[in-house]
Amino acid sequence: MSFIHKNIFVYGHVQGVFFRAAAKKIADNLGVKGMIRNEPDGRVYAEAEGEEEAVNGFAYWCNEGPSGARVRGLEINDGLFKGYSSFEIVR
Repeated sequence: MSFIHKNIFVYGHVQGVFFRAAAKKIADNLGVKGMIRNEPDGRVYAEAEGEEEAVNGFAYWCNEGPSGARVRGLEINDGLFKGYSSFEIVR
């Protein structure tokens, strides 16, 4: 089993459309740990870690988002594993 950590920036109309709440539900279903928050510039930022297949599935979902979102693109970078114990929405 390979555990990875990804830093994900989501661009587009992604705030005010329940993106973070939907992402938490997806992360919990996939067993992904980490956090997600709105950025002041309108992006959403997430840190996702767990099994490689689950994190990649989460990143794939982020490219679509919930029905009200209009995702224009993602920036995904590898990060250092932090050992999150859950997936949290950061205010």
